[in-house]
Amino acid sequence: MVDLTALTRANADRWSKAKLTREAEFSRPAKVAVANKGRYLAIARQAGMPDIAWVFIAVSHYRESSQDFSKSLAQGDPWNGVSIHVPEGRGPFKSFEEAAVDALVRCSPFAAKLKDWSIGGMLTNLERFNGIGYANRGLPSAYVWSGTDQYKKGKFVADGVFDPNKVDAQLGCAGLILAMMELDPSIKFDGSAPQFQPKPVSASPSAQPVRDGIWLQNSLNRLGASPKLVLDGIVGPATRNAVRAFQLAAGIGVDGLTGPETFKAIDDALAAGKPVATLPVPPDIILPPPGTQAHADLAPTFWGRVLDLFKPKANR
Repeated sequence: MVDLTALTRANADRWSKAKLTREAEFSRPAKVAVANKGRYLAIARQAGMPDIAWVFIAVSHYRESSQDFSKSLAQGDPWNGVSIHVPEGRGPFKSFEEAAVDALVRCSPFAAKLKDWSIGGMLTNLERFNGIGYANRGLPSAYVWSGTDQYKKGKFVADGVFDPNKVDAQLGCAGLILAMMELDPSIKFDGSAPQFQPKPVSASPSAQPVRDGIWLQNSLNRLGASPKLVLDGIVGPATRNAVRAFQLAAGIGVDGLTGPETFKAIDDALAAGKPVATLPVPPDIILPPPGTQAHADLAPTFWGRVLDLFKPKANR
């Protein structure tokens, strides 16, 4: 019988020391998890869990079904059929959300009943979600610690079958949470468990973060974008409008584009650690393409006259 209190202390201690050993591999699943925060948060609330439980759901989804929303949170079987893996006999369900609530509320270890939402408590419940076979052997759980220096080798290759030399190729929950915290600083845990502190960014250009759409949207959200941007990596009208609002507040050129001046202003604002008070700006105006009926209908209107004014001279 595992002492869960002792296991919680052990997991909190491992968390305080953990370092990622496969850091680059955590980037994509962390971005996907944070991008789907709203969906996981809604499930947590339906299950009667605190908001921080969305993190538990997100990392369980990665481990159990590789973030596939057509698979159940409980064991990775399709949720629209009856499950054949443990817990078996669940379903069919009408949606991923319904199946997830069932897994959290009605399946062992009944995660919805968890009271300790410190990092040690969450990691221990994640370990129990997978099974406490590792703890019974006095080992860190591959399910939790794979991809960090707290795990070396040893894996359950089937229910009840342990291979001491097998290395888990899938990433663990703890490392994924660390990577998610770098993207979403609002992730915090109750209790006295250690908190992850993001690594300082080196002055070396090679060590700078990848400035992709996810980075831009996450940065603007941290700086007070309103409404909050969906972290989908697509720099569409909403993201460009948030860029313009930031540029206006920062006192730099307002064009909705992210050139060196805008990147520097974002970096400076992030380093200051204070949200930027942004002002609302008009959204993108998207006109119908030429040759369509909607475009023809513009002719007698104000916008039709504007379009005519800016036609190339050769065509006039």
